[in-house]
Amino acid sequence: MGKTQNAQAQPSAAAAAEMDEFSVKPTLPKIGSKNRTGGTFNLVEPMEYLYMRIVKAKDLYGGDDHPEYDPVVEVRVGNFTARTKHIEKNPNPEWNHVFAFSKDRVHCLFFDVFVMSKGDEGDEVKGRVRLDVNETPVRLVPDSPLAPQWYKLEGLNGVCVKGELMFAVWMGTQADEAFTEAWHSDATGVSGEGIVNTRSKVYMSPKLWYLRVNVIQVRDLEMKDRNRRPEVFVRAVFGDVIRMTKISLSRNRNPIWNEDLMFVVAEPFESPLVLTVEDKVGNKEEVIGKCMIHVASLERRLGDKAVDPRWYGLEGPVKPPAEGENGANNVKILSSKMQLRASLDGGYHVLDETTQHSSDLRPTVRQLWKQGLGLLELGILNATGLPFMKKGQQGRTDAYCVAKYGQKWVRTRTIMESTSPQWNEQYNWEVYDPCTVITVGVFDNCHLQGTEDGKTQDSRIGKIRVRVSTLESGKTYAYSYPLLALQPNGLQKMGELQLAIRFSCTSLFNLLQIYSHPILPRMHYTHPLSLHQQVSLRHQATQLLSSRLGRSEPPVRKEVVEYLLDYDSNIWCMRRTLANCHRIKLVFSSLENISRWVGVICSWKMPWLTILVHLFLICVVFFPQLLLPSICMNLFVCGVWNYRTRPIKPPHMDPKLSCIGQILPKDLEEEFDRIPTSCKNQDALKSRYNRLRLGAGHVQTMLGDLAAQLERLQSLLNWRDPRATGLFVSFCFVAGFVFYVVPLRTMFVVLVFYMLRHPKFRSKLPTTPANFFRRLPTRVDSLL
Repeated sequence: MGKTQNAQAQPSAAAAAEMDEFSVKPTLPKIGSKNRTGGTFNLVEPMEYLYMRIVKAKDLYGGDDHPEYDPVVEVRVGNFTARTKHIEKNPNPEWNHVFAFSKDRVHCLFFDVFVMSKGDEGDEVKGRVRLDVNETPVRLVPDSPLAPQWYKLEGLNGVCVKGELMFAVWMGTQADEAFTEAWHSDATGVSGEGIVNTRSKVYMSPKLWYLRVNVIQVRDLEMKDRNRRPEVFVRAVFGDVIRMTKISLSRNRNPIWNEDLMFVVAEPFESPLVLTVEDKVGNKEEVIGKCMIHVASLERRLGDKAVDPRWYGLEGPVKPPAEGENGANNVKILSSKMQLRASLDGGYHVLDETTQHSSDLRPTVRQLWKQGLGLLELGILNATGLPFMKKGQQGRTDAYCVAKYGQKWVRTRTIMESTSPQWNEQYNWEVYDPCTVITVGVFDNCHLQGTEDGKTQDSRIGKIRVRVSTLESGKTYAYSYPLLALQPNGLQKMGELQLAIRFSCTSLFNLLQIYSHPILPRMHYTHPLSLHQQVSLRHQATQLLSSRLGRSEPPVRKEVVEYLLDYDSNIWCMRRTLANCHRIKLVFSSLENISRWVGVICSWKMPWLTILVHLFLICVVFFPQLLLPSICMNLFVCGVWNYRTRPIKPPHMDPKLSCIGQILPKDLEEEFDRIPTSCKNQDALKSRYNRLRLGAGHVQTMLGDLAAQLERLQSLLNWRDPRATGLFVSFCFVAGFVFYVVPLRTMFVVLVFYMLRHPKFRSKLPTTPANFFRRLPTRVDSLL
C-alpha cells in the first residue's frame, strides 16, 4: 500500500516541480529610491563604471626630431584594453570617444592612457598619462558633465615628451548620459562597425496613417478598339503594396466603381501613389492611362466627414525615346480624367499589433489624443540560465533585450559571452490607456562583426508580456519571468528574465473614467474596417515598421519587429485551437460548481443551507420585487469575499493552458510551417491546404473571441483587474438599494422603453457597459 502511495506521489511531485519551473517567482533586487544611480533610476540595481572620454590631442609632433605618425589612443585598465580609431598624419587629432569600464572588474591601482603610432611592425608608444584609480572623481546625475582637461604626455621612462592629451575621467553609474554612447568593457571582442550593434538605444516608431483611395469613375477613356466592350479596373500601387478594384460593371468608356482601396503610409511620405487604368484583354492587362499623386498633398481627415472628390488627368503609356530624343518629354497627355476621393484618415488607430496585445490605442492625429493617465516604469535587471545560442567549439550567448510600448521601442546594450547577463537599465513610458500590454523580448546578437548580408538573423530567446491594468498603482512588481520558447521539438525553457515594473497613476478619477470610453477611436465604430482589411493592413504596417526601424543605428531588425508584434499570430494551428477550446471549458467549469451546490442542497447534507434556500424561494414568490436587489447584494458579497484570494503575481504564459502536452510532433511541424506551405506536394494540394489553414485561422479567431468574452464575465469578480472589479462590486452594492426602492415593474418598463428608443436617440459608439466589459482582462496574456 505504501509503495502505491509513493508511486502516485512521485508524478504529482514532478508535475508540481514542472509548474514551479514555469511560474513567475518574486525577487528581492537591491532597488529603491536611496540607491546611487541618481535621478529616477530607482528600479534597477546601481552599477558603477569608470568613464573616460578621450577628446583630442595637440602638438604631437613637430620638427626633425619628431617624425610624423598616425596617432591612436589606447586605454589600459587592469586586464582591459580599449582603443580609439587611427587618425592619419595629424598632429592635432580629435576623437571624442567614451569608454566605460565596470568597477567590479577594475582590480588595479593605476590606469594608463597611451598615445601610440600605427606602424607596419606594430604600434609604438609615443607618450602616456598614468592616473590613480582611487583619485577619480565621482559624478552623480543630474550633475553637469565633468569638464575635460589637458594632460602632458610623458615617456615610459618618466620624461616629458612632445604633445598633450585632453580627456576626462570620472566614476558614474548607468544613469550617466555617456552610458549609451560608451564603448563598454563587456564588448572587448567587438571592434569596428560591430560596436554600434552593442549599444543601448531608444527608437520612435514612425507616424502611421491610413491612406483611403475611393475610386469613383473615369470619363472619356481612349480605347484602341471602340467597338469592344472593355473590362476596366484600376490598379493602385504604393511602394511594394498593390491594390486593385473589381472590373467595372458599366462596360463602356465611362466606367464607375465607387470602391475603397486602403494603404498604410508613414511619415515622411517617400513613395508616390500611382494609379493605372487597365483593360483586361484575354489573359493580359493593357494600360490605358495612369496618374501619380503625391501623398503629402492629400487632405488629412480628422473625423468622418467625407472629403470632396477631385478630377485627375491621365497620362498615356510612355513610349521608349528614339535615338537622340529626350525621353522626359515623351509623355502622352490624354483627355481622360479620373475622379477620386483620396485622404489620409487620422481618426483611426493604425493596428500594427493584435488587438489582444495592443500597447497603443490612440488615433494617428495628436489633436484627438486624450490626457495621459500615468507613467509606466520598467527596469530590465538581468537574466539567468540562458542557453548557448551560438553552437561551436565554445558555446556563447550575446544577449540583449528589446521592449515595446506605444510608439517607443527600447534596446538594451549587448552583454558579450554571458549566460547570466546584467543590464540594469531603466526606461519609462507615458500611459494613455490601462488596457494595454508592454512586451519585452530577449534576443541573441548575431551581428557583432558588422554582418549585414540580410541572411544572418538575431535568434529569439523568449518574450514576456505584462498588462498594465493588472498592476496596482504605485506598487513595484519585482519578479523573475521564465522565458518560454515553443520550437519544432517542443517547449523549452530558455532561462529567466528579472524585471521590475511600476505603474504610477496621476489621477484615479481619470483612470476610472477611461473604463467607460470605447477601447478604439471613434472612426473604428462609425466607419468600421472589415476583418480582411484589418489583417491585411496590420501586416502592411508591420512590414513598414520593419523597414523604417531597420534604418536606425543599430537597427531594430525585421525578425525582432515581427516577433514582438506577433506577425503570424492569425495562422491556424491545432495547438491554439485546443487552447481556445480549453479556455471555454474552464469558464463553463463554474457551472459544475453550481450543479454540485444544487446537489448538496437537494441531498440535505447541510440542513441549515437547505432551509435558507427554502426561505429565499418563499420570499421571491411572495415578494418578487426583492429578486434583483438580492442578486446584486449576493454579487457584492461574492466580490468582497473573493478579494482575499485576489491574484498577487502578474499573469504569465501558462504551458498547461496553451495545451503544450496535448499536441503531436506533426502538429508542431504544421504550426511552424508558414503560408505558403513548404511541404513537397502537388500545387493543387498546396492550394487546398493553404485555403484550409486560412479558413481555420478565422475559426480559431472566433473561438478565441468567444473564450475572451466568457473570461471577461469571469473576471468581473476575480480581482484580476482590481479597479474594474472594484467598480463592478460598488455598482452591485448601489444597484441593490436602487432595485429595492424602485418597483420591479417600473424598472422593466424603463428598460423596454430604452431598448426600443428612436434611432435618432442612438449613438454609433458602444454603450458605457459595453466599453467597461470590453476592457476587462482575459487569459489571452497567458498563451504562448
